[in-house]
Amino acid sequence: MSSFADSDADHAHHDQVGQPHDATAEGPVADAEAEAARISDSDRPLGTIGKRFDRRSPFLIGLYAAAGVAVTYGLVLVLTGLREMLLLVGVALFIAVGLEPLVSWLVRHRLPRWLAVTTVFLGVAAVIGGFLAAAIPVVVEQATQLVQRAPEYLQQAQDNSSWLGKLNDRFHLRQAVEDSLSGGAGLLDAGLAVFGAVSDLLILIVLTIYFVVDLPRIRVALYRLVPNSRRPRAILIGDAISAKVGGYVLGNVVISVIAGATTLIWLLVFNVPFALLLAIAVAVLDLVPVIGSIIGGAVASLVALTVSGPVCLATIGFFVLYRLVEDYVLVPRIIGNAVKVPALVTVLAVILGGALLGVVGALVAIPVAAAVLLVAEEVLYPRLDRA
Repeated sequence: MSSFADSDADHAHHDQVGQPHDATAEGPVADAEAEAARISDSDRPLGTIGKRFDRRSPFLIGLYAAAGVAVTYGLVLVLTGLREMLLLVGVALFIAVGLEPLVSWLVRHRLPRWLAVTTVFLGVAAVIGGFLAAAIPVVVEQATQLVQRAPEYLQQAQDNSSWLGKLNDRFHLRQAVEDSLSGGAGLLDAGLAVFGAVSDLLILIVLTIYFVVDLPRIRVALYRLVPNSRRPRAILIGDAISAKVGGYVLGNVVISVIAGATTLIWLLVFNVPFALLLAIAVAVLDLVPVIGSIIGGAVASLVALTVSGPVCLATIGFFVLYRLVEDYVLVPRIIGNAVKVPALVTVLAVILGGALLGVVGALVAIPVAAAVLLVAEEVLYPRLDRA
């Protein structure tokens, strides 16, 4: 090797790496260092980008395929491990989008966004707090009555001639209750379940607040991910979907409140026991489309059977009539054009959503189906028509 090459290699070798530097002992590396010194200049001290690897190389193709499988498998494991937390994040975002119409309405009336968000959450907290303050004493009283009447119900369960005894013989209700209450493990599991539910609720509330506060920035960040040429169209479609979700959430809550109030009035008129508990259950279950009100009505009708057979039949008729009024009067007037989903798609969406994500999946199934239909009508169908 020439002395010139040696000096070039010395020039390319970094002063703070691999000292002492012996160019004569490095062999081929010294030649590469000489070339490195040649391509390094003041404009590009680290040299220019070299030629690309041959992507058609069998080795690279196999490497890409193996890496793709490994990354996909890793993502599946990560998503599976984070399933519960991701579900909380999704529900919080869903609720935040549902509250956005109220916040935007206040902002349009010249309130700063932070004040609009604070007003909305204080209003929601006041409504929930007032409801709990009025309902908790009655709920405690009715729960105490339920505990006091438990021996009477157990005696009826042992009587094969009573309706409760017939249900017990068919479904083994008494044994199921005893199994669930027996043993310290059952109580421990119940305590852990309650603690987990409270923790999830607190996380959900905090996430919802952050999502509502930062929703404008989140909206901008998501639209920045769309190519600039398609961004205007994406903004129109995305905002339309957000408006549909917001209208559906608020409308669904209003309809559930109406369901609970009418149920409470009906049960009080006919002196059905545990009226407030049943009304709250109906209101909460009515949030789940299609099947929620059916389950709530069935539970209330079974409790009405403790009064008399005619009262039970009348309660069944009441819930059938209410279901018709809700589907053909309340939903069109309150939710209006926010969500237009055919009846068959509604049922299928609720069933599939419930099978995938349980109650949460059933809750979000209809707005998700509405969003999919909107994208299909605006993007998919026109392209298929032009194909």
